[in-house]
Amino acid sequence: MLAGAAVAAAQPPAANPRLLRAGDIDSLPLLQPGQRIAYGTDSLQFGDLRLPAVARGERVPLAVILHGGCWIAPFATLRNTSPLADALTARGIATWNVEYRRADSPGGGWPGTFRDAADALDYVRVLARLHPIDTTRVVLVGHSAGGQLALWLAGRPSLPAGSALAGGTPVPVRGVLSIGGVVDLEEFAQRSGQGCGRGVGMLLGGPPATLPERVREASPIRRVPTGVRTVHLAGAQDAIAPAAVLETYRAAAEQANDSAAVVVIVPGGHFEPLSPRTPAGDAAIELALAAVGRAPRRPRPPAVPSSLRPPPNTGFTAPRSGGNVQGTSPSQSGVAP
Repeated sequence: MLAGAAVAAAQPPAANPRLLRAGDIDSLPLLQPGQRIAYGTDSLQFGDLRLPAVARGERVPLAVILHGGCWIAPFATLRNTSPLADALTARGIATWNVEYRRADSPGGGWPGTFRDAADALDYVRVLARLHPIDTTRVVLVGHSAGGQLALWLAGRPSLPAGSALAGGTPVPVRGVLSIGGVVDLEEFAQRSGQGCGRGVGMLLGGPPATLPERVREASPIRRVPTGVRTVHLAGAQDAIAPAAVLETYRAAAEQANDSAAVVVIVPGGHFEPLSPRTPAGDAAIELALAAVGRAPRRPRPPAVPSSLRPPPNTGFTAPRSGGNVQGTSPSQSGVAP
């Protein structure tokens, strides 16, 4: 288990460039458009499947990716996570970049948005029958509101049988990479109620304070333990997912005997990790590679003490260190192999 958060040292940047916005990510060019496949009958129930080149008989790991956008349709689509999906596929990971009904879409909100995320994940079994996907190496990657959905999916098997969110046969996942993810719906609604946080009430069907049962079933911090390893990646200047809030989730997960880590990349805001052209985006790619047991292809960073390094191909686990690991790369933070 991981005893402490893996937090990169926060060194102030030499200058203060403008942080990336959603539109900047949407305009990045793509190497591969992917194959658009419906997982349901609604016009928003689809995903883009990207497959790397594979040798005959080889099966590749899969990252199921969920975009953010405050759970509201105008703010983002799966195009926002397409550059990350594209980059991961170029590094040998199949990606299933998912669209879903948002809280303001017909049929979305409670429980439709959650059911879409669940159905998209369960559709991996169908994809694996048609394509060379290794269903034993499936990881979830979510950004912002999609991080909340990814973390929720990890805890889905423990939902109460009578829950409106329960159903289906969950595909086992090896880990979760939450990028600037919302980990506490109540806290986020209070902190950002006039901004992105207003989407929480739309997602739940009312203010969180009036729907405690729904909060218990939907808020990641209330769903631990999940039994699934998680890593939380966020820019040091990310106002949506500040490190202090992610640390609160890490502490709750650790207390429940889950393994979680917080990694802060400097410089970076909420969208830098979605761009493969930034150090934060490079870190996201390396963490996803680590999650499926693949080492980065670039030269390794300087080694850290062996007592802080996890054994090979163990995804997000790390030995008990008793404190924070300082550094600026995923490998130095003790979460990459």
